[in-house]
Amino acid sequence: MRKNSIRNRGVRRKNKVLDLDITSLLDILVILLVFLLKSYDATGIILNVSDEITLPLSQSQSVSSEGVVVQVSPQKIWIDDDEIVNQNTRNPISRGIIQPLYDELVSKKNEIKSIQKTVENAPKFTGLVNLVVDKTLKYNYVKTIMRTCAEAGYQKYKFVVRGVEE
Repeated sequence: MRKNSIRNRGVRRKNKVLDLDITSLLDILVILLVFLLKSYDATGIILNVSDEITLPLSQSQSVSSEGVVVQVSPQKIWIDDDEIVNQNTRNPISRGIIQPLYDELVSKKNEIKSIQKTVENAPKFTGLVNLVVDKTLKYNYVKTIMRTCAEAGYQKYKFVVRGVEE
């Protein structure tokens, strides 16, 4: 009899197991994994923002970098959670800079540089200041703070703002 007879037309033949080659899929997954690991940033900054500071809103997002944190409210100035200037400080502004802020910033810079000299893998001085400024402050005062930071050797600024939640 013939194999292709009318009787055998409705009978299904057993299919052979197909071998699927997933080598190229694994290559793509490894490339994606490497890309995601390279683009992952685990060095975010945790800031303790004072209750006296009302941050402005922003829709832009940026990865923060390590640097000195200067917080400014209408009455006080902090550097890394240490109060530097308050209402009782007499004549903090002289020659266009805030003298107590300047002195503390120079002290921080010298401390970072001395640690950098003694420890091999210590973070380098970047000249970066993270400014946490109350939104009610006048621009001239913010400009005075920035000038003080620049005079102390900090040439890069990042403003910390509160992001708009979606």
